[in-house]
Amino acid sequence: MGDLKHIVVAKFKEGVNVDEIVKGMEKLVSDVEAVKSFEWGHDVESNAMLTQGYTHVFSMAFRNSDDLTAYLGHPSHVAFSTTFLEAIEKILLFDFPAVVIKASA
Repeated sequence: MGDLKHIVVAKFKEGVNVDEIVKGMEKLVSDVEAVKSFEWGHDVESNAMLTQGYTHVFSMAFRNSDDLTAYLGHPSHVAFSTTFLEAIEKILLFDFPAVVIKASA
């Protein structure tokens, strides 16, 4: 088994400054020791029908469920989640233990 992954797929509301939200996410994960890694990206080439309007993906890795729980309860996460959720039109969230088939080099 690999890390515990926390994946958020988001569609932002019209007019939201996504760059500010991303900067807030970057600051958040820097403030929380429990976050092992953080990656994000936005869709650039998919068919709009397949993305269903979702535009951004945020991915975090944690060593275990205790670290995820620590992140979710961290004061910085609690404070930022209000800002993040107010900017979201639609959201998907998945927490899962990663099954690693081929690790990156």
